[in-house]
Amino acid sequence: MKSLVLKDLYNIGHNAKSMVFVLLILAFSLIPSAGVEAYIVMSGILCSMMIITTFSFDDHSNWLKYAMITPVTKKDVVAGKFVVLLIFSAIGAVTGMITGSIGGLIAHKVIFASARDIFKLLYAGLASFVVAEFAGSMSIPLLFQFGAEKARLLMLISCMIPAGVFYAVYKLFSLLGVSVTDHSIIILSYFSPILVLAWNLVMYKVSYVLFARKDL
Repeated sequence: MKSLVLKDLYNIGHNAKSMVFVLLILAFSLIPSAGVEAYIVMSGILCSMMIITTFSFDDHSNWLKYAMITPVTKKDVVAGKFVVLLIFSAIGAVTGMITGSIGGLIAHKVIFASARDIFKLLYAGLASFVVAEFAGSMSIPLLFQFGAEKARLLMLISCMIPAGVFYAVYKLFSLLGVSVTDHSIIILSYFSPILVLAWNLVMYKVSYVLFARKDL
């Protein structure tokens, strides 16, 4: 599976410069208006969406058909995509924190006067990674089922579904009289990596079932 991951990383290297350019433009436009935290989250989401580009490369080269006549299994292919997504999401979160901190200092939107300020940046980085993994993992089953070009049209739905679920849960808590405090949000954030891991396992199972049924 290591070779599968390296293949996608080498292929995506051609798009690295354009992604850096997009992140810089986003920093100039988003940090002064929405703040550093919003920029960090968006950086993670944008980098995680590069997983679509890896599928585009595979589709255009008919790589999956070739892979199936090698010792590579379908489980390896699916697992490799989730590992690549993990790497993209981590890179996006870390890049967002570094670029966001520099941009925030320039725009006077962030300071490092206390441990609380550093904690806020780290918290934003964690949120960026969690959201990127959540959204990106939802896209992988669509990409395996429909291919990169058709799946792009469904990406909006894959992002709207979790947003709708979170909003519905929030409204349910409000109707039940359960208040969502900063303390409860912090506690939930501590468990978020476990929730994301569980969600990725579910999406991995779904992706494998869809890919296993696909006739190449």
